[in-house]
Amino acid sequence: MSLELGDSDPSESRGGEGAVLAPFPATPSRVTFNKRELSRILGLYGRKVASGEWRDYAIDFHKDRAVFSVFRRTAEVPLYRIEKNPKLSRRQGAWRVVSATGLIVKVGHELDRVLRELDRVSLRVVS
Repeated sequence: MSLELGDSDPSESRGGEGAVLAPFPATPSRVTFNKRELSRILGLYGRKVASGEWRDYAIDFHKDRAVFSVFRRTAEVPLYRIEKNPKLSRRQGAWRVVSATGLIVKVGHELDRVLRELDRVSLRVVS
């Protein structure tokens, strides 16, 4: 279907006189990881997968925080959650690592320092 000059697409909604239509509906803002943060987290994840400790992950974006969860098996609860909560950045630090039991393993202002704690934690296989 082609539109002639002066015709409008029937799917376009028409506002009243002087109405300003936004190109997209207003969506609530969500906390997300930026490219550098996600790259650093996935780098750690890749090392842990290569060592056989982790096997799956999930990413959740909420209004107040972003969560990267790591799993040993898909059907289990996450071993660790790496959380970014900007509201806590001035007090405790925006970053935290939480274990499967809910214990806060590390809290900090810098992602690299928080992730170093997970680099140290590793499973030892005794044969």
